[in-house]
Amino acid sequence: MEPIDIVITWVDGDDPVHKAKRRQFLGNGRGESFEEVAAPTRFRSVGEIYFCVASILRFAPFVHHIYIVTDAQDPHADEFARRYFPDNRIPITVVDHREIFRGYESFLPTFNSLSIETMLWRIPGLSERFVYFNDDVLLIAPVTPEDWFDEQGRPVVFGYWHKTFTTRLERWLRLPRHGHKAFTYKDSMLNAADRLGGEARSRFVRMIHAPLVLRRSIFERCYAKHPDWLVENARWRFRHALQFNPQSLFFTWSALHNACVLKRQGKEVICLQAVPEQAEKCAQQLQAAMANTEAKFCCVNSLDLGTPEQQRSIVEWIGRRLGIDFLAMHKNGNKK
Repeated sequence: MEPIDIVITWVDGDDPVHKAKRRQFLGNGRGESFEEVAAPTRFRSVGEIYFCVASILRFAPFVHHIYIVTDAQDPHADEFARRYFPDNRIPITVVDHREIFRGYESFLPTFNSLSIETMLWRIPGLSERFVYFNDDVLLIAPVTPEDWFDEQGRPVVFGYWHKTFTTRLERWLRLPRHGHKAFTYKDSMLNAADRLGGEARSRFVRMIHAPLVLRRSIFERCYAKHPDWLVENARWRFRHALQFNPQSLFFTWSALHNACVLKRQGKEVICLQAVPEQAEKCAQQLQAAMANTEAKFCCVNSLDLGTPEQQRSIVEWIGRRLGIDFLAMHKNGNKK
């Protein structure tokens, strides 16, 4: 069977060296505020990388290789795996930005997830089939290769067709902030559709926060045909309104060519968000997650922004799912 690799992007934004680098390259004159392009929550890590890695080792033992893409950092996930999964046979490799930006080192350092994602397919040794996890995405039940690729080898994509007209209208109606209009997740998908042109100008695949199932060769062929797309998307150190979402580009192209399978979210994907001012709603979300026996995938968004009680409740639930007491691990400072 063709191997399946996992790619995880991760940053420790509390690292003083990384903080200093971000400050050094801000002030670019584009008008964005610090909160929009470099707010701490975009970089802060509160242990999500360990939830993510543990979930793969627990529920996807068929995975061939795990790659963690970082900027001159190391979460020591291999040591974590040796402690909590002593029988693990899945290699874990840390990949520095310099490796995936080889030949484009002038774009570094970068603090921009869209720029980094543009280059993920260039990881040395990456298999043809791979699944991209943000570090706030994890598995919460056993999965099989068929959850990610069908019998024809097509990626299974959690997403649905979305009319570009509504997103264009939302963009036009959106109130400017700080003298300009904010750049959203949907905007990056709309930009991808506009890059593709043709039928994509009227509809695109609206992605759901779940593991993103991809094929390396499609990116390779796309950027070989349009090298300017890669350069123009990867060169921005911070998020920019001209950028497109590379995964959305992949999914929309694949769906238009019958090269992927679109799947609605249903009960298989859970999204949790810790919001201090919405304690009751957050509690209800968690209760629904606990009662959901069909879920396999979970996204925990902005856990660092939650109250201590919200964080504790969510981390306890994740720990029970994965069989690891993450609260005790954090308290003891013992990740290795």
